[in-house]
Amino acid sequence: MRLLDTLALLPLLTLLTAPPLCAQVTFGASGAEGEPFRRQEWRVPSPDTDIAAHALLFRPVGAGPFRLAVIAHASTQNLLRRVQMPQPEYRALAAFLVARGFAVLVPERPGHGATGGRYVEDQGGCDEADYARSGRATAEEISLALEFLRKQDFIRKDAAIVLGHSAGGWGTLALADSDPKAISAIIAFAPGRGGHANDEPNKICAPHSLLTAATEFGKTARIPVTWLVAANDSYFAPAFSRGLADAFRNGGGKVDFDTLPSVGSEGHWMIETEAGVKAAGSDLDRALKPAKKP
Repeated sequence: MRLLDTLALLPLLTLLTAPPLCAQVTFGASGAEGEPFRRQEWRVPSPDTDIAAHALLFRPVGAGPFRLAVIAHASTQNLLRRVQMPQPEYRALAAFLVARGFAVLVPERPGHGATGGRYVEDQGGCDEADYARSGRATAEEISLALEFLRKQDFIRKDAAIVLGHSAGGWGTLALADSDPKAISAIIAFAPGRGGHANDEPNKICAPHSLLTAATEFGKTARIPVTWLVAANDSYFAPAFSRGLADAFRNGGGKVDFDTLPSVGSEGHWMIETEAGVKAAGSDLDRALKPAKKP
């Protein structure tokens, strides 16, 4: 984008990313249930007390209590792309989870789409990217949404699972230091940050920093991680992803790593599709094995 075009957009971008003025922040359901799977809009807490994060909730028929699954979406360092992002749904993945008895929350983190507000998980410049800091910021956002849902009568207080995609998956690795009784499993789809550096496939910003941060997350990890990547992922290719998983494991984390068949033209987005969920089905079922109630 040309500099003049960028400057012309600055007032609009500032408006889109600013918190609402004089707005009362309320949390909980913000609309009626619909289809599919009792789809319902919710508002959940965020690190910014002036921002209620937009979210979608899907759940099975009945009153529950249901095990909770939280899906953390992908992200981008590009401001314009972030503010234009539609509400993430991961509908095929949500359908898979609802069919197995889970209530599924898909929160939209601050700095994205309709939620707006400040982008707190910024990794910084390509050469000096701070992946540990950005991962922990994402983990905090996931945790706030999860803890709010756990307080609802229709949600079990134990054995939640967290699933993350790309930058969302990277945040789940930082969240692996949580109480294993509260979160029983983490499933990360091509976790990482800095992929497609300068929009080039198979180029990663400061890959050594990503490996170092993965080791750091592994040192405090308490929750087992299922780590999945498609064979045709050009953001974090299988060979690099395996090295990243090994770094997490070498730090002390427990990882079950699997490379899945190629899906579509770009495997990084596999988990957003029915074909991708089908390809990951057996790995998902192993990670989601029923947890006994206390």
